[in-house]
Amino acid sequence: MEILEKSEGIGALLKKFASLARESEKIIFIGTPGFCTPFAEIAAYSLRKSSRQMGFVANTDIEKAKQLIPTDMGMQLGDTIDYHADMVVLLGGLAMPKTGVEPEELKTILESIYEGSQKKLLIGICFQSIFEKQGWTDALDFDCIIDSDMSVSLKKT
Repeated sequence: MEILEKSEGIGALLKKFASLARESEKIIFIGTPGFCTPFAEIAAYSLRKSSRQMGFVANTDIEKAKQLIPTDMGMQLGDTIDYHADMVVLLGGLAMPKTGVEPEELKTILESIYEGSQKKLLIGICFQSIFEKQGWTDALDFDCIIDSDMSVSLKKT
């Protein structure tokens, strides 16, 4: 996989995401409930001033897609919305083995989401190359993946 650019920090991740989403009219994030939801909310926050519609799908349950809406407390999940979109963002928690979601299963779901759309943009946002490590990059045709690493320090003052 070719690395196009390198940068650091959550701000850089959000800038990269916003630039990729620039041409999309509707974005659906797909990830695990709880673990991926905050990442969808923070990515959506980078687009909060746009008029595009955004939603979140937990695991593969597209019929229960929830709208991501700007509030005074940041982005939050709202009411159920139509799941059709021109951009899908797969979140890395979905590729963790314990979720039981297989990339082959997502192909059918992606076809349903993209139904009627001229554009079909598939973006991945993950940590520590989980999509590559789990073979998802071989099974799915990602347009781009935003891959981050995280280091953690516990300090005593």
